[in-house]
Amino acid sequence: MNKKELRKLSHETDATIWVGKEGVEKVIEELKGQLRERKAVKVKLLQSSRGEKSTEELASILAERSGAKMYETIGNTAIFVR
Repeated sequence: MNKKELRKLSHETDATIWVGKEGVEKVIEELKGQLRERKAVKVKLLQSSRGEKSTEELASILAERSGAKMYETIGNTAIFVR
């Protein structure tokens, strides 16, 4: 996909995964499963999940552990693609 298609897809997609106080470990398998079915998945990183880490740091950890590619972060939301 090119940048224009990815941007359009990321704006049209609603957040389907929320990361809370239990952290990113609890949503890794869910992210993998959703990426098998969709081209992009939006993940909302709630305040309680962050602690001392930034949204970008947590999104990078989630991408690394799930094998997904992080497309971008906007505020408290990260967008992952296959």
